[in-house]
Amino acid sequence: MQAILVLPDFSAGSSNNSANELWCHDVCGIPLLPRITATATRAGVRNVLLVFRGAFPSEIAKTIREGKLSSALASVEFAPVEQLGDDLQPQWIEIAHQLEDEFLWLPWNWVTNKHGLLYLKTLDHYPTDWSLPARLKRDSVLFHAGSSAKDSQIPEGVAVTSTVSVGHAERWLVAHSGKPLDGIYSKFNRWLCRPLVRTLTHTRVTPNVITLAGLLLAIVSTYYFAKGEYFAALFGALLFFASGLLDEVDGMLARLMFSDSAFGTWFEGHVDNLSYLLLFTGITTGLYRQHGPRALWLGAATLFGAVFSVAVICWQRKRSTHADRPNEYLGNVYKLLDNDRANWISRAVRNVQFLIKKGVFIHYVLLFTVLGWLPALMWFAAVGGSLTWIGALYYNRRFFRRPRPSAEPLRFQMTAKENL
Repeated sequence: MQAILVLPDFSAGSSNNSANELWCHDVCGIPLLPRITATATRAGVRNVLLVFRGAFPSEIAKTIREGKLSSALASVEFAPVEQLGDDLQPQWIEIAHQLEDEFLWLPWNWVTNKHGLLYLKTLDHYPTDWSLPARLKRDSVLFHAGSSAKDSQIPEGVAVTSTVSVGHAERWLVAHSGKPLDGIYSKFNRWLCRPLVRTLTHTRVTPNVITLAGLLLAIVSTYYFAKGEYFAALFGALLFFASGLLDEVDGMLARLMFSDSAFGTWFEGHVDNLSYLLLFTGITTGLYRQHGPRALWLGAATLFGAVFSVAVICWQRKRSTHADRPNEYLGNVYKLLDNDRANWISRAVRNVQFLIKKGVFIHYVLLFTVLGWLPALMWFAAVGGSLTWIGALYYNRRFFRRPRPSAEPLRFQMTAKENL
């Protein structure tokens, strides 16, 4: 897919002098223009055509060509023209040989995320507003003079026109740094995390460091649960809740900083699994101190189910996703379950599967601790863990008997559910 990146006149004395200050201004820790380009590559763009007028600073070309965030680009071409857009058909004809059949029109200052670009529908006419991104057809801009009816689609994102609007753009990015499949619990968690995430984008703290911080909180939480006292357990539950929030923070930060990776996905997953095991160990120890040896049997059943669930789901993730895209696992499972709703087991699993997510489970840990129902929580966890690994084995046979998916290029236009 090709993107036409439209740049202003950067030359001194031009009417767009503010552009000289804005193109390199940090937006959530990344300069504006590299962020625009990186967002396009995440949406499937592989070829960029830079359209500009006036003097073109060499540092901008170097940033786009050699920047780490643009490493996925196959080519970067340049097209110096006087002006582009509006009803300037001669200028379009001038660069016709550089256009693909369909391309993404992308203003240099439009801040969005990959889903904001993936949702764009192809227009078969001139856009009515060239300051907004659009997906266009080559023939439409070459042979159709004038504008058609007003475009019905409003693109997602924010135009950065001043240093004041940078803050607006950052708030928009943080607010939309979740996943399309987020439920009410995850959305609430991410809402709580927004101020911290925005602050972290302007530091050198990495998502993996946040993941480790969440693990540290889980370890301390285990210590307080193990004391076997109500208020100590309550403090432990709050720490575990904070650990779950950091689990949201690392993902949000990774997406905002374009630092998400296969290693990061697996690392976060293993830390989450370890935090579950630590939690159940701590609660078991605390219940043993309160109720004696019978609590050990309940704890053993819970840990057995948890360990087997972790092992089987890790195996399932490897079989159901490509090695470079383990983050697609949950979306793939949801899609398979939705397509298999004729099966009553699949319907039931789809309706309750969200409960095993850490972002959901932390709420129930806190609730059951406040109510003093930790034994009940362990019973639910023991039954749920056993059903999880049994169900995972069932679906390994039902859905994942085929070979592991091979690598394939990202399609530009797809639904957000398909592109996690």
